[in-house]
Amino acid sequence: MPTVTWDHIHLRSPDPEATAAWLQDVLGGEIIRGAGRIDVKLGGANVFIAPVNPGDGVNTAPVTPYQGLDHFGLTVTDIDAVAAEIRAKGVEFTKQPTTIRPGVRICFIRGPQGISIELLERDKKYA
Repeated sequence: MPTVTWDHIHLRSPDPEATAAWLQDVLGGEIIRGAGRIDVKLGGANVFIAPVNPGDGVNTAPVTPYQGLDHFGLTVTDIDAVAAEIRAKGVEFTKQPTTIRPGVRICFIRGPQGISIELLERDKKYA
């Protein structure tokens, strides 16, 4: 069996700067600028943001739920405080913070280009 580790998540955006700024402002990502591209370090992962230009033939974002990659999840501490902080920034919640089972609370937010992002808090005593 191969051993794998995460390298990156690749997003496409008509406005990579705005997408990177959102990931920085809302989720605390660190913007990394390279030759011809903009990346964001987010929760230990690399998020590559490629530009979408007119005529590129890139489809619009699908409406969730859909087959394939549905969302990505990020672990947070004190989900209620995090939710309050990002709600104050005008972030759209598609699912408010809720307990899905003992020790696990989640919420879903809508990111740039309709990206679905899950925030979750796990109580280690239930792990």
